This record gives sequence, structure tokens and C-alpha cells, in this order.
Amino acid sequence: MSSAAHPSSLIGLPETEIHTTVRAAESATVPWYIWTCVAGVTSAFIGGQWDVSWHRSIGRDTFWTPAHLMIQLCGVIAAVVGLYLVYQCTFRSESELAASSVSVFGLRAPLGVFVAAWGGVAMITSAPFDNWWHDAYGLDVKIISPPHTLLILGMRGVSLGVFFLILATMNRAADAGSEDFAPLQRLLLYMGGLTVCGQMFFLQEYTTEVAMHRVLAYLALAIVVPVALAMVSQASRFKWAATTATSIYTVLLIAEILIFPLVKAEPKLGPVYFPVTHLIPTKFPVLILIPAFALDLLWQRTQSWKRWQVAIASGFLFIAVLVAVEWPFTHFLMTPAAANRFFGTTYFSFFQNPNSFDVRRQFFSPDSGVTLWMGLLKASIYASLSAWCGLAFGKWMRGVRR
Repeated sequence: MSSAAHPSSLIGLPETEIHTTVRAAESATVPWYIWTCVAGVTSAFIGGQWDVSWHRSIGRDTFWTPAHLMIQLCGVIAAVVGLYLVYQCTFRSESELAASSVSVFGLRAPLGVFVAAWGGVAMITSAPFDNWWHDAYGLDVKIISPPHTLLILGMRGVSLGVFFLILATMNRAADAGSEDFAPLQRLLLYMGGLTVCGQMFFLQEYTTEVAMHRVLAYLALAIVVPVALAMVSQASRFKWAATTATSIYTVLLIAEILIFPLVKAEPKLGPVYFPVTHLIPTKFPVLILIPAFALDLLWQRTQSWKRWQVAIASGFLFIAVLVAVEWPFTHFLMTPAAANRFFGTTYFSFFQNPNSFDVRRQFFSPDSGVTLWMGLLKASIYASLSAWCGLAFGKWMRGVRR
């Protein structure tokens, strides 16, 4: 039992208040279903990264690959846990969780369960869709295809649902003054890191190093990243939330670059332009860690500002710092100095054209002059709108208790 519900702290309280305090303290512990769902989202992240590497190294040989199974495990976990919690809250009124549930079409469960369950169904539905897509169109080397889009949206749904589950328990712990607030906050920050990973996963076709001197890359980042960082920062109540989330993203992708090439693999499809002998890892992570740190500093100093003022400052700061660090860094990635196992610029897919910009280490159609500056101004405006949405949604999430 947490310190918030220690017997000595209940002496002299009315019976109804004692029951309320005990119930709040008990609900503040980290339940098994949260750990299970977090493990499922982690499995989906690993499986997703592994699946892209599988496509780049081996090809799409069968649906029943370990990578696919790890992805779909997340959907199965979300569906099974969701059904169990719906049953507990709907048909067992004595369940402790029933008091912190919402009603949807006569069924009861915490809000996060319904969101995660939708995501799980979308993920499971995407499996036969993806299998049919490959049978009909062959090898699909793009991330954004219809079945992949459904899968990724499902994964985002599960992640958001788990985020809600953790948040509701964390907020109740904060109300009860429970010592369980800290581990729940750490879990929420970890989920925030996986959320950033998921956002960046969807953008990887636009943010390879050869594309980072184009306005399109910064427009994509402006739309997708600030909303996630602002949401995590507001919801978690941690002053270094954006830095923590982007650090998790950076560490996980660098770990992939270092680990995946240790696993043997060879292509099973043709044509083979490069003799691949191991799993091909992802590209080096975009340096969103630096602008995230700048945003954390800004948000700590602008708590008395109006939301729209914070959002405008956040958007322009995010793009300014991102361009300042990423523009020269991608120049470095094109040089022989980056051709090593840490930066991973020497790894190419078996189907990579030898005359491609990636292989020749040249920027693809870089922007300059008025096109560049007007594009970055537009990106700053998009980033401001994205930050405003994240700040508003994250602030609302502090009120989630069910």
C-alpha cells in the first residue's frame, strides 16, 4: 500500500472519505495491464523497425516473419486486454476499475481501453490487407502504402490508448499524493519517446540525409514533431519531457544502427544491386533532440504567457534550431568521415540503384534562395500550429481521470 493510504494517515477521517482515499491509492499503483500494453507497444516498435530492415535486406518473402509477428502481437495484446477490461468494468460492478471507467454504447472501461482497442482492431485488419497488397503488387518498398498507413494509424491508436491509461492512473496518483506518481510519470515519458519514434517512422521517406536540404523535409517535421513534444510535456508535468522523449528516439535508432548489422541476412528477391550479407539498419536519427532541448528551456520560462504566444515562439524556435543543427550535420553525413558503423552511411538496400543520390552521397534537388526561406517561414507557421495543438491537447489530458 502506498504512503497515501497508510493506516496512520486515515485516523480521524469519516468512513466515506477513508474509502475514497483507499480506493484512490489502490488505483494509483501500476497495474499489470499497463505493463502488458507498454510491452505490446514496445514489441510493435521493434517489429516495425525490424520489418523495414527485413524489406531492405531480404525482401518481402512471407507474412509470417518474426518482424510481422512482433508488430501484430501489439494488436493482439491491445484487443485481448481491452476485452478483458471491458468485461470487468461492464459486468463486474465490484471491480476497482469500474469506478474509473466511461461508458461507450453501454460498455464500460477506461477511456484508454476503447482507444487502444480501436487501434488493435485496425492493426489486425491491416494484416490480411497487407498480405493481399503484396500478392497483388509485389515487393512494396514504401512506408506509406494503404495497408501500412492503416497499420501505422492502428499502432498510433494503441499508443495513444496506453498513454491515456497511464495518464489517468498518474493523475489519480497525483490527486491522492501517492508515491506511485513517479514510476507512472517515467512510464509516460517512455511512451512519449515511443510516440516520437512512431511519428518519425512515418516521415523516414522524407527525412533521409539526402533530402534534408529540401523544404519538404522541414515542412513534414514541423507538422508532426512539435505536437508530440508539446503534448508529452504538458501531460507528463516534467520540465525536460521533450528532451527525454527525443533522447529515447535517438538512443533507440542508434542502437539499431549498431545491432542490426550483426545479424546475418541475404536477399531472396531480385534484382540485387548490392550484395547484402546482414540486416540493413535505419538511417541516422534526425537531430530533433537539440530543438527539443530548446523547447524545454522555452516552456520553463514562458509559463505565464498565453498559449498562442507560446505556440508561435515554439514553432519558430523549433525550425530555427533544427535547421541550424541539421543542415550542417547532413553535410557531414555526406563526407567519408561519416562512413563508419556509428553513423551507418555505408549501408544500402539490396535493390538500391548504384546511380542513386544516396549511393553517390549527393543531396537530392536542394532548395535555395527565396524558395528555401519562404519554405522555412511556412514550416515555422506549421510548427506553431502543431505546437498549439499539442499544448492544448496535453493541457486537456491533465484532466483525464478515467
